[in-house]
Amino acid sequence: MTTESNTGPTPTEIIRHGEIISAQLTPLGSNYTFLVNISLEGAESLAIYKPRDGEAPLWDFPSGTLYKREYAAYLLSQILGWDIVPFTIIRDGPHGIGSVQQFVEHDPKQNYYTMEAGCADQLRVIALFDLVANSTDRKANHLLLGDGGKIWSIDHGLTFHSDMKIRTVIWDFCSEEIPEPLLNSLTSLRQRLDSPADSSHSLIKELIALLPPEEVEALMRRLQWVLAERVYPGLPRRNRRRRG
Repeated sequence: MTTESNTGPTPTEIIRHGEIISAQLTPLGSNYTFLVNISLEGAESLAIYKPRDGEAPLWDFPSGTLYKREYAAYLLSQILGWDIVPFTIIRDGPHGIGSVQQFVEHDPKQNYYTMEAGCADQLRVIALFDLVANSTDRKANHLLLGDGGKIWSIDHGLTFHSDMKIRTVIWDFCSEEIPEPLLNSLTSLRQRLDSPADSSHSLIKELIALLPPEEVEALMRRLQWVLAERVYPGLPRRNRRRRG
């Protein structure tokens, strides 16, 4: 929830520049995650704060990098023009540096398994995003149904690994052709990654600087693979839900 006057700061300005005035530890997940209230010029906004020092060590991801991956996922969503990840930044907080993501007002009773057939086009975008970002932890409750029926994608700490590790609940579209507009977005991303010095898109340069070189190279390989195959991969014999 955000309260603001017509001339007050926007939610993104509050999250970027405001003071964290409260932090409540949430019970879910193996890493420390806080619901925080941020205040700026009398306006307030809720956000999700994941500090680096609250990350549990993992054998297959470098320690202290999950918060960066949360931000990298937001950058990728914005570069592609898909706007599926809530506004996210890296900033300091009461427990040190971490990712801070705008809280999405949503129906907590809704998750991937309860979403209706009318959500299929949005889920196609998220399924493709997971391929490109190499999402290794796509759970049903990592999809939030927000205002106006918009689906938001959250919890991207386990992304961008250099080894293909995708783990997801979204198998609806395997062997289906990827829509051409989505492929065009990936083509544009590949071209920008090929010549980052020539790109006028500052987010591209920021994404490259955020990830280790081997993960940027792996991102390029995944893009090339998806653009060559042009279909959603999957397990053909898997029993899966079908959406229109």
